[in-house]
Amino acid sequence: MNPVIGRCPICRDTLEVVRLYCRHCDTAIEGHFSLGRFYQLSPEQLQFVETLIRCEGKLNRVGEELNLSYPAVRSRLNEVIRALGYEVREEGVAIAERRRAVLQDLADGKLTPEEALQALSNL
Repeated sequence: MNPVIGRCPICRDTLEVVRLYCRHCDTAIEGHFSLGRFYQLSPEQLQFVETLIRCEGKLNRVGEELNLSYPAVRSRLNEVIRALGYEVREEGVAIAERRRAVLQDLADGKLTPEEALQALSNL
């Protein structure tokens, strides 16, 4: 059995289900049914979402599993969020980037643990 696709392979528009069929009792239902938001995702985006769920939403674990940096994982997550029709709060991304920069400065010895803690609490 082939997986259901959500986009037309010719024009890339959203596909619509018009017939449902039960192999067990031979019932057919016709109408207009949506596939849901997840069928708007590309196969790569769906695979990313499955990985995200398997990693319990922990972006660091997703990065380890996919061998990607945290910013690359965050970027892919933002793509999925947009593909599902939601807005990405850029403020949250900026804060995450500042948090990573503080932690990197701590790791590089540019900040003391106390300075890093203060900087993180100010975000």
